[in-house]
Amino acid sequence: MSRVVAETPATLGVLVVNLGTPDEPTPAAVRRYLKQFLSDPRVVEAPRWLWWLVLNGFILRVRPARSAAAYRKIWTPEGSPLLVLTTALAAAISGRLGQQFPAIVVEPAMSYGKPSIESALQRMVEKGAGRILVLPLYPQYSGSTTGSVFKEVTGLLGRRRFVPELRFINQYHEATGYIEALAMSVREAWEVNGRGARLLFSFHGLPRRMVEQGDPYYRQCLKTAQLVADALELGEGSWQVSFQSRVGREEWLRPYTDEVLQQLGEQRMGKIDVLCPGFAVDCLETLEEIAMQNAERFAAAGGGELRYIPALNTRAEHVEFLSSLIAENARGWIEEQREDAGALSSAHDSGVAS
Repeated sequence: MSRVVAETPATLGVLVVNLGTPDEPTPAAVRRYLKQFLSDPRVVEAPRWLWWLVLNGFILRVRPARSAAAYRKIWTPEGSPLLVLTTALAAAISGRLGQQFPAIVVEPAMSYGKPSIESALQRMVEKGAGRILVLPLYPQYSGSTTGSVFKEVTGLLGRRRFVPELRFINQYHEATGYIEALAMSVREAWEVNGRGARLLFSFHGLPRRMVEQGDPYYRQCLKTAQLVADALELGEGSWQVSFQSRVGREEWLRPYTDEVLQQLGEQRMGKIDVLCPGFAVDCLETLEEIAMQNAERFAAAGGGELRYIPALNTRAEHVEFLSSLIAENARGWIEEQREDAGALSSAHDSGVAS
């Protein structure tokens, strides 16, 4: 009996999600972005009525101009570094996976700003994606980042008449390929610039309350740093972990990066290297907050030179790792694609009508 197959294999959609960015480095664009970002209850866990007053009565009146000025320092002719680099990374992953698998579409998306998760999902569905794998570009899980992506994706797909099959990668903080890529980036920086007196692992901060309520982010950050330090064979006292980008008066994860750099500067430490393993691509928090703001703080306090080690961005080993991670998590789906493609080819060769 002849096997009847679909005319084309079902497309696998891969959604590569990052946090987001304003469309322009202007107060108006930053205000729109911050309003969407800070209105997410997964990001700010506070009584809605009270937070609405704080957000609209104070934050959105004061912060956009200051943030826009910071964005202007790092803006490129192509646009926001986070968007440009995330788009390039998604394209590189698409190129790598497209060499192996018959029908795959990779779309970049932003939780806040453009391109939105909704628009990226729509493009996938229009291209025939019946199965979707979601990769948030957050190596360490937090409910405020990865959890927010899951909520948005499932909410949007849940509105559809036909809901595609869905798989979700929720972290990769201790994956061998990720750790090796980070260690390689540090070694290469040392080969060019020499080794600093200390390697500081600076992760994005999180309110301590969230960790106390069960968020695994803190321990996953510590695990990542320890594994990279082990790969680099770093001794005790030659590296440490800190947390950056806190806002508000609430207690956040300590130690704070700016305070650590202030102290190291006061100790007259010479050259120091800073790595930000929680950021898949460079953005405002790495290029402006660390490489500019905190470098100036360190020097002003009496320190020497702060050398920021770039994020993994589109490094070949980063693209290879993420592509392998996607393939591993799409196991079964990809094999079925190959079988269907083979059956389709055989059917056409034997003249069987589809």
